[in-house]
Amino acid sequence: MNLKTRVVSFLIVLLLSACSAKPELLANNNPNHYSVAQDVLWASADGIDLTMDIYTPTSGAGPYPVIVMFHGGGWLINNKSIMDQSAKYLVSNAQYVVCNVNYRLLTDNNNSVTLNEIVDDVFGSVLWVKDQITLYRGDPARIIVTGDSAGAHLSAMVVNSGTQLSVRSDFIASQRFTPSFIPAHMSAEQLVQPGALDVQAAVLNYGAFNLYESSLRGFESWRNPFWFMGGVMPRGLFGENYNVLDQPQLYKAVSPALTIPDASQRKLPPMLITRGSEDGLITSDAVLGYIRQLESSGHKAQFWEHKGRGHAYLDSGSNMMLGMNFEDDAPLALDVMIAFLDNIFYP
Repeated sequence: MNLKTRVVSFLIVLLLSACSAKPELLANNNPNHYSVAQDVLWASADGIDLTMDIYTPTSGAGPYPVIVMFHGGGWLINNKSIMDQSAKYLVSNAQYVVCNVNYRLLTDNNNSVTLNEIVDDVFGSVLWVKDQITLYRGDPARIIVTGDSAGAHLSAMVVNSGTQLSVRSDFIASQRFTPSFIPAHMSAEQLVQPGALDVQAAVLNYGAFNLYESSLRGFESWRNPFWFMGGVMPRGLFGENYNVLDQPQLYKAVSPALTIPDASQRKLPPMLITRGSEDGLITSDAVLGYIRQLESSGHKAQFWEHKGRGHAYLDSGSNMMLGMNFEDDAPLALDVMIAFLDNIFYP
């Protein structure tokens, strides 16, 4: 075997092992503790079916608070399966309905989806949950949003910008979002009234909170490796006719760090914000800076740092390139999340 063949073989093994799954421990996933409805269709957006997996505890103690979970992947890669083990852990070890949600990616529809459309999907999924979750023994008045990395950004968008709604699909003109799902009984007037997208708690894990600054630093170029990982060419987040220098308002509208309401106008729900101490992608300054911005606007957020961990410690399976695997890295972080939520919903 020559050197070139050995290198190719090694790379194939590396790719196959990057996200390999280990046998699950019963403590991490106990199927006796829940039932699951898989691939529940909650909307179709521009020809793309959007689904979620809904996990319901079998304790019979419901209706339960509901965790709506959004996966990470730089808005360019992954789907809800990367959060499967986290969802199963939560429903195996706590009393919450868990909705693990798919949303469109920038790469979809021939690399034409825009970031505001992804926010539309996330907003729509929360409206769907509020409208339908009683069918799965969930309580629509007790909703938690959570996610990791890009999913944390999307959760923060729900918290900060859930009042910025429109039925006209006119984001470029108004910087308002049109949910991909709107309940049939909800009028346009009801949609835009404060409260339609209110949630009662949020857990934001190693999130990206300022896409305006990230775009100034080259997010829309090959400097962002997620374009390569997604198999598409880099391009503008809102299409080829828009850029961060000429239309900064578009980028600021999808940046939670720049859309925090003052507490005198609207009080945000309790938040837990987490980060791995060795995370080379989401810096400590970025996360702590976001918390300081929340506090300066009159809001409170708890911070927890996962010592010795890098990025993506909540992902399913194992990733040799990141040095992460679920069994070693996720349970402690999920226990911290459960304790935070139980203090709110099961004091």
